[in-house]
Amino acid sequence: MKEIGIGILASVFFAVTFILNRSMELAGGSWFWSSSLRFVFMLPFLFLIVLYRRNARQVIEEMRKHPFQWLCWSFFGFVLFYGPLTYAAAYGPGWLVAGTWQLTIVAGVLLGPLFYQTIQTKEGPLKVRNKLQTRALFISFLILCGVALIQVQNANQLTLTEVMVGVLPVMIAAFAYPLGNRKMMEVCGGRLDTFQRVFGMTLASMPFWIVIGAFGFIKVGAPSSDQLLQTFIVAISSGVIATTLFFIATDRVRGHQGKLAAVEATQSTQVLFVIIGEVVLLSTPWPSGLAMAGIMIIVIGMLLHSYFTQKISMKRNVNVLSLKRKEQNM
Repeated sequence: MKEIGIGILASVFFAVTFILNRSMELAGGSWFWSSSLRFVFMLPFLFLIVLYRRNARQVIEEMRKHPFQWLCWSFFGFVLFYGPLTYAAAYGPGWLVAGTWQLTIVAGVLLGPLFYQTIQTKEGPLKVRNKLQTRALFISFLILCGVALIQVQNANQLTLTEVMVGVLPVMIAAFAYPLGNRKMMEVCGGRLDTFQRVFGMTLASMPFWIVIGAFGFIKVGAPSSDQLLQTFIVAISSGVIATTLFFIATDRVRGHQGKLAAVEATQSTQVLFVIIGEVVLLSTPWPSGLAMAGIMIIVIGMLLHSYFTQKISMKRNVNVLSLKRKEQNM
C-alpha cells in the first residue's frame, strides 16, 4: 500500500526531531525555544506553498467558519503534541522519548470509536460510529512489544524521575496528535488539501507558541545561534516535510479505520531511524540482544499491517466490481 510507504518516509524525517531535540538539550538549549521556534519557522514556508498553489484564501474562509474548532484541535494536534515531546527531551534520551512516542499507534486505534463515517443507504447518507479494529489493535500491540524490547537494554540506566518526567508527557502527546489530526480531517471534510490543512493548523496554533516563546524569553533569555539553526532544520525536515507526508498518507485513508491504523503504525519505524541517528551523530552504543529482537518484531508488525491492509483493499475492489456487474445485468 502506497500510504504505508509514505508513512515510513515521513518517519525518516520525523526522526530528526528526537535526535536534534536531545542534541539541543545536551547543549543547554531550552524546550521553550525548541518547541515554539519550530512552528514559527514552519509558518512562512507553508504560507509560500499555499500562496503558490493559489488556495490560501480558502484556508482563511474555512477558519472563519469554525474558529473554535481550528483553535481547539490545532492545540491538541500541534501544541499538546510537540510541547510535551520537547519537554521530555530535556529529561530523557532520544531513544526513550521516541520509544514511548510509539504509544500513538495504539492510541490511534483506540480513538477510532470516537469518530463516525458516512455510508450511503437507500434512505440517503447515514453516519455510523466506527468499530474498534481488533486486528489492527493486536498488530499495533505487537509492534509496541518490539519497541519495549528495544528500551529494555537501557532501562536500568534510568532513574525514577527520568522515567516519570520523560515518559508521562510523551504519553499525553501520543494521544493528542492522532486526536487533533483526525478531528481536523473531520472539520475540513475533504474541502482542504494537506498543505492547506497543515498551514491552517500552524496558523491557528501560533498564539499558543507566541505565549510559550515569551515564557522562554523571560526564563532563559534569547535562544543561541546553534539552537536557532537546529530548530530551523527540525522545522523543515519534521515540521514541513514529515508532517505533510504523514498528513497526505492519513488523508488518503481517512475513510477506513483499519488502513488509518496501519499508516499511523508506520511511526514505529522512527525508533529504528533514531537509533541509527544517535549512533552516528551522538555516539550512543549500537543496540544488541533483546533490542535487535525488538527491531525484528517491529519489521514483522509493519509487514503484517501492510499485508492485511492490502488484503482489505483487494477485497473491497472485488466487491465493487461485483456490484457493478450486477447493475449492468439488471
